[in-house]
Amino acid sequence: MTKIYAILTLVFTTSFVVSPALTSPFSGFRADQLPNPQIDPPIQPEGYAFAIWGLIYGWLVVSAVFGMVKRAEDAAWDWARKPLIISLAVGTPWLAVANDSAIWATILIFVMAVTAIAALLRAPDGDLWMFKIPVGIYAGWLTAASFVSLGTTAAGYGVGADALGWAYIGIIGALTVTCGVMLRRPAIAYGLTVVWALVGIIVANGTEAWTVSALAAGGIVALLALIATTRTSGRPSLS
Repeated sequence: MTKIYAILTLVFTTSFVVSPALTSPFSGFRADQLPNPQIDPPIQPEGYAFAIWGLIYGWLVVSAVFGMVKRAEDAAWDWARKPLIISLAVGTPWLAVANDSAIWATILIFVMAVTAIAALLRAPDGDLWMFKIPVGIYAGWLTAASFVSLGTTAAGYGVGADALGWAYIGIIGALTVTCGVMLRRPAIAYGLTVVWALVGIIVANGTEAWTVSALAAGGIVALLALIATTRTSGRPSLS
């Protein structure tokens, strides 16, 4: 057995968490990055919702340190660590990329999301609070964020639909992926994180874009129903 995957997880978790301090702040694509500037696109949650990154960063660090100290040569952890390492490695330069290219940022965040979801699906049944939940929150936010990036970029380049249309597409896309993941393996923390993002979309749009808010609200009801079904099936809470 080798500790290489535990070491790489800790290294890339550290680089991922430190990276925001080494690049310019990112609060959405600038007007000059898109042919059709997207100012407060309807697919984007209210700013407060992004505070979840503090929880994600902190819990991923705790998980990586615990894994290094207590599960350094655990085969079940290593199976899940492999895609997580890819996600964190791609995520390390993501802010710098996002400040330069909306298209590449969108491609990379989907890579991050897919590999984070793979890590969640592989998460060991034990150590719920030290692996599956933090990775679930990380994967959940990336699921929502990837479709925010797609909707903003596509609308910004005039692909297919306008900003409102891409808000519908993005919400439906995120819900489809989330439900698919949760039906394959119950992951309540993952689902609740997507609910958090949808609440942020409702707060951002209010009654001004009420159809977007209504769709997000419908998605919340659907996810909460799925979560309730998961909890009443005898599986661990927040698994």
